[in-house]
Amino acid sequence: MSALPAISIRVSGAIGPRRCVALAQMAEEAGLVGIWFAENPFQRGIMATAGACAAATTRLRIGVGVVNPSMRHPVQIAMEFAALDELSGGRAILGIGSGIAGALRRMGFDTSRPVAAVSEAIEIIRALLAGQSATLSGRVFEVHGARLDFSARRLPIYMAAGSERALKICGAVADGFIVSNMTPPGLTRQMAAVVAEAAIEAGRPKPWIVQYVPCAVAADGETARRAVKAAIAEALMLLWPAASSWPQRREAAAAQSGVPRGDFIAALERLRGGEVAVDVLDERFVSAFAIAGTAPECRRQAARYREVGVDELALTFAGAQSIDDIAHFADGLP
Repeated sequence: MSALPAISIRVSGAIGPRRCVALAQMAEEAGLVGIWFAENPFQRGIMATAGACAAATTRLRIGVGVVNPSMRHPVQIAMEFAALDELSGGRAILGIGSGIAGALRRMGFDTSRPVAAVSEAIEIIRALLAGQSATLSGRVFEVHGARLDFSARRLPIYMAAGSERALKICGAVADGFIVSNMTPPGLTRQMAAVVAEAAIEAGRPKPWIVQYVPCAVAADGETARRAVKAAIAEALMLLWPAASSWPQRREAAAAQSGVPRGDFIAALERLRGGEVAVDVLDERFVSAFAIAGTAPECRRQAARYREVGVDELALTFAGAQSIDDIAHFADGLP
């Protein structure tokens, strides 16, 4: 199993804080490398939970991916993550991205310059965490002599990216690249190549690549494949626009999934019409967007992500037995 990426777990504000702490403790006990918190608008905020998980563990990396600079100003992001890093003893990782545009617009935020917002935020945050004064008159942010009044650490900053412009900026400035849910391995390979080339051109090391993937583990593989379909359906409805015109990033993911566009649209319409995932999504969706089966099957599926350049998988364990599933998946890892 040396061909496997590093394995972490992914949680979100859809899960209660105490449950997240239990999952973090199980992940650490099972030998996984980290826990990643996805912050989605209108769910629970994740900073308090991330702090609780940091306090309840000693080794696990505490990644938050992603926060967006619409809901939090870059100075506030630097303040919060410096505190989380201090609490965790240097285990914090900041993941930053533009966020889910439709949800942000519902809150009245301007999402017209997402790449500029993220790149400017990284510039401001980097300066503050390095103990420097941040001054910037950008397209989105303007700060004048901002400085933290305590000593912080230059913690790793990862960037979520999808468009070619964002991928190139990620390679040029970020320590890591976060690949979102619903990204087939073929598309990951293409995006990883753009990031790596940009890093080389900038004279920087290749960013660490972490990918989010839904996962279900069961003694019976068919049971696991049925269970993971609900997680796939939830992500599809969150990330794909209801209209038939999709952003380039979603078009590329659908094309790489192996599901014809007409079938993809029909599945989305049925899900949004209230039909249950197990009746709508067939094995093509599971193969493209998830890891599911017995524990050995899941570990074999995880290996294909290493083949396309992924360094770390952050798995969202689906179903009510997620703590047991973490243990079963990890049993047999090197």
